Amino acid sequence: MSTIHLVPQNLRDMYHVKEWRNATGILQTACPDEWAEIIDILTNFRLLKSEILAPGGRKSLIASRIDEQFYGLGWQEKSFDTAISVDDHEYQTPTHSVDCFKGRVGVEVEWNNKDPFYDRDLNNFRLLFDLRVIDVGIIITRSTELQQIFKDLGKGSSYGSSTTHHEKLWPRLEGGGGGGCPILTFAIRPALYVDNA
Repeated sequence: MSTIHLVPQNLRDMYHVKEWRNATGILQTACPDEWAEIIDILTNFRLLKSEILAPGGRKSLIASRIDEQFYGLGWQEKSFDTAISVDDHEYQTPTHSVDCFKGRVGVEVEWNNKDPFYDRDLNNFRLLFDLRVIDVGIIITRSTELQQIFKDLGKGSSYGSSTTHHEKLWPRLEGGGGGGCPILTFAIRPALYVDNA
């Protein structure tokens, strides 16, 4: 039985939401403070035309703004020094840093990267879950339907079909890319778009 019904209805209206292994139930019961902060950040987020039109860089203004909302609540970008010890031998098992980490929850923001970044994120969540570092992983990304807005703004070529949007993420999630780690994904829908220019 899925626990996705525990995601507030207003968020399900604003985002495409997908759950793996009852992530929402775990968030609500085991990580209630982090879950409340996630709900608040996602409820108040709006996709601004001015930020879509801004020149690109290492990290988009959109992803940076989401990250900053988390950082303002005490979340942090986090790297983990991990290794596996077998008898007298230690094997380094490097993980990728998590965009936003607090308690036992990891959040990745994938706005406009190449779609293999989803594989990296899911594998990272799987490993961190197996090492008992996180209880839940969350990915915030964009919906495929936003492509029409990008085209209308003359930015369609900046958001290609092989970049990070939910139709590239969900098959990886359903295929078990995150292993046993409970994962919840939010894809920003056109309902959140604001023409602020």
